[in-house]
Amino acid sequence: MEKADLSHHILSRFNADLERLRTSVLQMGGLVEEQLTNAVQALVNGDTAAAERVVGNDHRVNGMEVSIDEDCNRILATRSPAASDLRLIVAVIKTITDLERIGDEAEKIGYIGSRLATMERPADRYREIKHLGHAVEQMLHHALDAFARLDADAALATAKRDRMVDEEYEAIQRQCITFMMEDPRSIRRAIDVLWVARAIERIGDHAKNICEYVVYMVHGKDVRHIRIEDVEEELKSRSRSSAS
Repeated sequence: MEKADLSHHILSRFNADLERLRTSVLQMGGLVEEQLTNAVQALVNGDTAAAERVVGNDHRVNGMEVSIDEDCNRILATRSPAASDLRLIVAVIKTITDLERIGDEAEKIGYIGSRLATMERPADRYREIKHLGHAVEQMLHHALDAFARLDADAALATAKRDRMVDEEYEAIQRQCITFMMEDPRSIRRAIDVLWVARAIERIGDHAKNICEYVVYMVHGKDVRHIRIEDVEEELKSRSRSSAS
C-alpha cells in the first residue's frame, strides 16, 4: 500500500472511531433520558414496580460510561488527536460523566418514588414535580440534540432554561416548607418531595453542562462560570469580526 493510501486509510479509520464515539454517547444519553422519564412517571403514577426497575437499570448507565471512557483512552493513546478532534474527545469524557450523574439522580428519584408509592397520594398527584420533571426532560433532550448536531446556538438557548428550572425548584421548596409548618404529619412526605425536586434540579444543571461542552467543541472556548448572555455576545462579536 502506498504512503498516500495508507494515510487515507488511517484517517478513515480515525474518523470512524470518532463517529462511533459520538453514537455511543447519544445511545447512553437516550438510556438516561428513558431513566429520567420513567422515574418521574413512576413517582407521579404511584407505580412501585416501575420505580424499582429504574433503580435496577442504573448499572446499564454505569456500564456504558466505563465502555465509552475506555474507547476515549484507547483513541488518545493510539491516534494522538489534535485540535477539534481532541476537543471532541475531551467533551465526550466530560459529557458521559454528567450523563452518569444524571443516571444516579434518576435512580434516587426511583428509590424515593418507590417509597412514596406506599403512602396515600396527595390530591394534586405531585403536579409540581411532574411539571418540573417535564421541563428538565425537555432540557436534557435538547442538550443531547445540540450535541448530536454540534449546534452551539441551540446549546446556548437550552442552557438558558436552567434559570426557569431553578425558579420552579425554589417554588417547590417554599411549598413544602409551608406544608410542613401547617401539618407536621406531612413532614416525611414533604422531605421526600424536596429530595426528588432537588434531584431533578441537579439533572437540569448537568444538562446545562452538556450544553457548555457543545460550545467548547464547536468554538474551542470554555464557557463554564460565564453568563450565557456574555457568551452569546462574545460569539456574535467573533462572527462579525471574521465576516469583516
